[in-house]
Amino acid sequence: MRGAGTGTGSAAVAVVMSLLLLLLSRSPPAAAGDGRKSDSRLVSEQFSQAPQKLAFYSWYGSARLFHFRVPPDTVLLRWLLQVTQGSGSTCNNVETTVYFRYGAPPVINPLGTSFANSTSVQPSFLLKMLQGNASVNVSYPAPGDWFVAAHLPPSSHKIEVKDFIPTCAYIFQPDMLVVRVVEMSILEPDVPLPLVLLSQPSYLKVFVPKHTQELRLELQGCVSNGSLGCPVHLTVGSATLPGNFQKVLTCSDPTMACRLLLPSPPWERWLQVTAKSLAGPRVLVTFSAVAALTACRPWTVNLQHPLQSSPNQSRNASTGPPPPSPNTQDLDQSGEAGSGPFCLRSFPVLREDMDVVSVRFRPLDRVSVLVQSDMPSVMQLYLNTGMDSGGSLSISVNINQTVIADNTSMVACVTAGSPFLSFNTSLNCTTAFFQGYPLSLSASSPTANLSIPYPETDNWYLSLQVLCPERPEECVQASVLVDTTLYLVPCLNDCGPYGQCLLLRRHGYLYAGCSCRAGWRGWSCTDNSTAQTVAQQKVATLLLTLSNLMFLAPIAISVQRFLLLEASVYAYTMFFSTFYHACDQPGDAVLCILNYDTLQYCDFLGSGVSIWVTVLCMARLKASLKYVLFMLGTLIFAMSLQLDRRAAWNTMGPCLFAIVVMVTMWVYRCGRRRHCYPPSWQRWVFYLLPGFSLAALALTIYTSMMTSENYYYTHSIWHMLLAGSAAFLLPPREQHTEPWACAQKLTCHYEICKNHRDELYTVT
Repeated sequence: MRGAGTGTGSAAVAVVMSLLLLLLSRSPPAAAGDGRKSDSRLVSEQFSQAPQKLAFYSWYGSARLFHFRVPPDTVLLRWLLQVTQGSGSTCNNVETTVYFRYGAPPVINPLGTSFANSTSVQPSFLLKMLQGNASVNVSYPAPGDWFVAAHLPPSSHKIEVKDFIPTCAYIFQPDMLVVRVVEMSILEPDVPLPLVLLSQPSYLKVFVPKHTQELRLELQGCVSNGSLGCPVHLTVGSATLPGNFQKVLTCSDPTMACRLLLPSPPWERWLQVTAKSLAGPRVLVTFSAVAALTACRPWTVNLQHPLQSSPNQSRNASTGPPPPSPNTQDLDQSGEAGSGPFCLRSFPVLREDMDVVSVRFRPLDRVSVLVQSDMPSVMQLYLNTGMDSGGSLSISVNINQTVIADNTSMVACVTAGSPFLSFNTSLNCTTAFFQGYPLSLSASSPTANLSIPYPETDNWYLSLQVLCPERPEECVQASVLVDTTLYLVPCLNDCGPYGQCLLLRRHGYLYAGCSCRAGWRGWSCTDNSTAQTVAQQKVATLLLTLSNLMFLAPIAISVQRFLLLEASVYAYTMFFSTFYHACDQPGDAVLCILNYDTLQYCDFLGSGVSIWVTVLCMARLKASLKYVLFMLGTLIFAMSLQLDRRAAWNTMGPCLFAIVVMVTMWVYRCGRRRHCYPPSWQRWVFYLLPGFSLAALALTIYTSMMTSENYYYTHSIWHMLLAGSAAFLLPPREQHTEPWACAQKLTCHYEICKNHRDELYTVT
């Protein structure tokens, strides 16, 4: 496995691609050391996906995921990575982090946050690169799903207004180039396969059937140029990332047997074997490869008689012999028939699909699982559909304290590919090519939990067995009933109270991630190192909601100056902004009177229309024209916000048009009256300049100063500045005109009021 990065520009991509294709047309590096002509057994293929725009990392949804499938019999996998960026002064040479993983999306933690308790995470294989190209080679990769994820450095948490300031685009595209074998010899069990090595390696594969306990590979009759000795380098298994459990055997001592033992190899899978000569390019090495499989028979537990299913139970403890399963029909009660003793107790498991990336596993027709000391009890979890790796595997094991002795413990092991069966000899929970997840239970600790984010696509196994480390003789009759809770869930604990579980998609592949709130962080939103307290959440809610009361000032001024339509717009904005921010809070202080999306839309609409009517009111248009523009502007705002309510120009465009109308009217009046408009210097000093200053300060805060940390008080200041600027900028009423003049008092104490401008009559 090898990673390399270069600093070349995008102009070198064609040259790099040509060189890679030329290399792939020849034998891989492991087989091409002698420089001879290429191996006709190898063919090269190339796979690519559409590029994606990278984002600065804030949560898992910020990473861009790519999903590839490596074909079988691949001997070389090469990733060609390319990062390009736009041109302009805003583009800097930013570091890109790329992750690789086999079987499931990579579990990443760029922010260094903590994971939830009982969560087991393996470190990710990653590569950091700048703009340009890089490559990663993997020899003998495992066939199946491979995932690549990429992101930019952690974000600064600055809230940027969309399309207001030009941003730099960073584009990432991975290409997958593979070399695979089209002619591979099949190694049959217990059948010697003669091989001759000269300069090119020999590619073999052996099929491992289900219930294989051990695989033994041996080289027999090895001769090098007519003399004894076995200069052969044997590589068994496929490479996976982040972990690589390939087995390597070097045979150089002629006095020792060249043999490799693999306990618990992956079941129902082809195992790749590569043999290379270490004797030089002109030395002939001959030998025979032999694969021997040690199989054990599973004792499939009878569903109706669980206590009768144990092979070691005496006759007087059961009401009859257990009905044989299809896998045990040729075995006697002792398990000592020709195929060997039992090696595991198999409990059938029902897979129940509940929703997208949501599966429940439970023992078929039973609640508890019988665990004894004679052999492991095994449950198989089917996670091999290709769509199960985007969730989290949650395992909970609970033993009954009433039936377990104080000196007795129970151990469990969770593995993929094949079960762990060697509890009596080892407790490392490791199979031939997989590092499992161990669990331990006892009378003092009767419950064990395990969470595995993004489990690999495979058949998973839960193995359990009773052990007596102090007095092994007491374990002969020991048995424990175990309750298991096995789920595949989109997010662990649904991301908790301060997170939201979101379903993400890359083409047809679905996976889930947690988006945290209120300062909580981590994979499952369980890291409270930067979390807000309940008091801070309440303060933030009060600031964002009560700051809207500043709109009472422009409402009162509008009513006093008979600007009733403007007053109604300000009241609308104050109402929906208050309850939108009461609903928008991330923590416990939340109040939603309507659907969140509805409140957000009404808040954005009210803010834009408030600016629109304020500016047009300052233009002093005729009443009919003013109301027509009011209505047209409101309809335009409604349409543009429906298209994209966060785009800056959807709000600023109509507002700039209103400013142009206002400036045009003011310039027209200046030319007509031959002096500045508005004519009063007091109006400029005490109203317009403060109003314009507040508006400019509000725009500055809104576009360049808001972050996710200071949002609750900077946005509150934005509310107050916006309402204050409206109060200062509203024009005074017309001179020599009373807004309401009472012409006559009625005897019934009602007054008939007349508006002299509009000739409107009303009863008050």
